[in-house]
Amino acid sequence: MKLANKIAIITGAGSGMGKSAALLFAREGAKVAAVDTNEAEVKETVAAIATHGGQALALRADVSKSEDVQRMVADTVAHFGAPTTLYNNAGIEGASHYFANLPEDEFDRVIAINLRGVYLGMKYVLPHMVQAGGGAVINAASIAGLVAVRGGAAYAASKAGVIALTRVAALEYGRYNIRVNAICPGAIETPMAQRIRKGQPPNPKAIDRISVLGRMADPEEIAKVALFLASDDASFATGAPFIIDGGWTVS
Repeated sequence: MKLANKIAIITGAGSGMGKSAALLFAREGAKVAAVDTNEAEVKETVAAIATHGGQALALRADVSKSEDVQRMVADTVAHFGAPTTLYNNAGIEGASHYFANLPEDEFDRVIAINLRGVYLGMKYVLPHMVQAGGGAVINAASIAGLVAVRGGAAYAASKAGVIALTRVAALEYGRYNIRVNAICPGAIETPMAQRIRKGQPPNPKAIDRISVLGRMADPEEIAKVALFLASDDASFATGAPFIIDGGWTVS
């Protein structure tokens, strides 16, 4: 198993890419602290892991709040030991507004969860990884941090910031055998994507604009990339944004 004896914290683990990653990491031997603001959903994730013989802990936390993140880390340490893997996956899309119509509080909310949440996760987990002798951090960025998306100023700014934080953390903590990478997904069929479409099915013409493969990705496809980055298979990868977008950025 690729993550035997690893202890992983995964935020946003109640649904979508976070849930898929939690299930996959557990199947690969990790003890998983599954974190989400939706307590019912994250308990379902943990129950699914237990059904397949894995070990997991359900935690409710708002990653934008320092006290919640500190408690999340402390509870993981008390239950499993020092985390050796952190997947900062939690995020929101925010409302779509052109610049002048984007409310200030909406901008602040997206930045707080998507960017501040990643900062807080690393701030409070990295010291434990240093003491443990190493670890791997995976941060959820997006191709929106690399290309412009109309109406997505707050989201794009938050994800570009995640890429920048990833590079700085990789530079600072490589000496401690800690690798820090970002995943930049394109169009993924998740509850977030369904909210953006307002429950409508994918538009084939829209799909053709954002994927040369002619389809959206399944969350499991992103989970497999996260698994690679968390495992020793990625032992020389750090400080990089891994673009998994079905060719969006080349079309």
